[in-house]
Amino acid sequence: MNKSELTVKIAEKAGLTKKDSEKALNAFLETVTETLKAKDKIQLVGFGTFEAKKRAARKGKNPATGAEIKIPATTVPTFKAGKALKDAIK
Repeated sequence: MNKSELTVKIAEKAGLTKKDSEKALNAFLETVTETLKAKDKIQLVGFGTFEAKKRAARKGKNPATGAEIKIPATTVPTFKAGKALKDAIK
Protein backbone atom coordinates (compact mmCIF):
# COMPACT_ATOMS: atom_id res chain seq x y z
CA MET A 1 0.00 0.00 0.00
CA ASN A 2 1.39 3.40 -0.93
CA LYS A 3 0.66 6.82 0.58
CA SER A 4 -2.26 7.70 -1.72
CA GLU A 5 -3.92 4.31 -1.09
CA LEU A 6 -3.44 4.82 2.65
CA THR A 7 -5.02 8.28 2.39
CA VAL A 8 -8.10 6.78 0.69
CA LYS A 9 -8.38 4.05 3.37
CA ILE A 10 -8.14 6.61 6.18
CA ALA A 11 -10.80 8.73 4.50
CA GLU A 12 -13.13 5.73 4.24
CA LYS A 13 -12.61 4.52 7.82
CA ALA A 14 -12.79 7.95 9.47
CA GLY A 15 -15.54 9.41 7.28
CA LEU A 16 -13.28 12.21 6.09
CA THR A 17 -12.67 13.68 2.69
CA LYS A 18 -9.53 12.50 0.91
CA LYS A 19 -8.10 16.01 1.26
CA ASP A 20 -8.66 16.04 5.04
CA SER A 21 -7.23 12.55 5.49
CA GLU A 22 -4.17 13.55 3.45
CA LYS A 23 -3.67 16.58 5.72
CA ALA A 24 -3.98 14.37 8.82
CA LEU A 25 -1.53 11.80 7.45
CA ASN A 26 0.98 14.49 6.45
CA ALA A 27 0.69 16.09 9.91
CA PHE A 28 1.32 12.69 11.54
CA LEU A 29 4.37 12.01 9.36
CA GLU A 30 5.81 15.48 10.00
CA THR A 31 5.27 15.11 13.74
CA VAL A 32 7.00 11.73 13.83
CA THR A 33 9.93 13.10 11.81
CA GLU A 34 10.31 16.19 14.01
CA THR A 35 10.08 14.13 17.19
CA LEU A 36 12.73 11.65 16.03
CA LYS A 37 15.00 14.51 14.93
CA ALA A 38 14.75 15.86 18.48
CA LYS A 39 15.90 12.43 19.75
CA ASP A 40 12.54 11.83 21.48
CA LYS A 41 10.32 8.80 21.04
CA ILE A 42 6.65 8.29 20.32
CA GLN A 43 4.81 5.52 22.15
CA LEU A 44 1.39 4.51 20.88
CA VAL A 45 0.15 1.96 23.41
CA GLY A 46 -0.94 -1.22 21.67
CA PHE A 47 0.47 -0.11 18.32
CA GLY A 48 4.18 0.44 18.84
CA THR A 49 7.07 2.80 19.48
CA PHE A 50 8.94 5.03 17.04
CA GLU A 51 12.45 5.89 18.21
CA ALA A 52 15.78 7.22 16.92
CA LYS A 53 18.69 4.98 17.92
CA LYS A 54 22.41 5.43 17.54
CA ARG A 55 24.22 2.84 15.47
CA ALA A 56 27.90 2.46 16.33
CA ALA A 57 30.69 2.71 13.77
CA ARG A 58 31.69 -0.66 12.36
CA LYS A 59 33.72 -2.39 9.69
CA GLY A 60 32.14 -3.83 6.58
CA LYS A 61 33.17 -5.29 3.24
CA ASN A 62 32.64 -3.93 -0.24
CA PRO A 63 30.70 -6.77 -1.92
CA ALA A 64 32.20 -6.02 -5.33
CA THR A 65 35.86 -6.01 -4.30
CA GLY A 66 35.89 -7.65 -0.89
CA ALA A 67 37.87 -4.69 0.45
CA GLU A 68 37.28 -3.72 4.07
CA ILE A 69 35.53 -0.39 4.56
CA LYS A 70 34.69 1.74 7.60
CA ILE A 71 31.00 2.41 8.16
CA PRO A 72 30.56 5.58 10.25
CA ALA A 73 28.30 5.88 13.30
CA THR A 74 24.83 7.18 12.53
CA THR A 75 21.36 7.65 13.99
CA VAL A 76 18.59 5.54 12.47
CA PRO A 77 14.81 5.52 12.93
CA THR A 78 13.35 2.34 14.42
CA PHE A 79 9.87 0.98 15.05
CA LYS A 80 9.03 -1.69 17.60
CA ALA A 81 5.56 -3.18 17.25
CA GLY A 82 3.35 -3.31 20.35
CA LYS A 83 1.74 -6.48 21.70
CA ALA A 84 -1.75 -5.65 20.39
CA LEU A 85 -0.40 -5.09 16.86
CA LYS A 86 1.61 -8.32 16.98
CA ASP A 87 -1.42 -10.26 18.20
CA ALA A 88 -3.67 -8.71 15.54
CA ILE A 89 -1.51 -9.91 12.64
CA LYS A 90 -0.92 -13.46 13.88
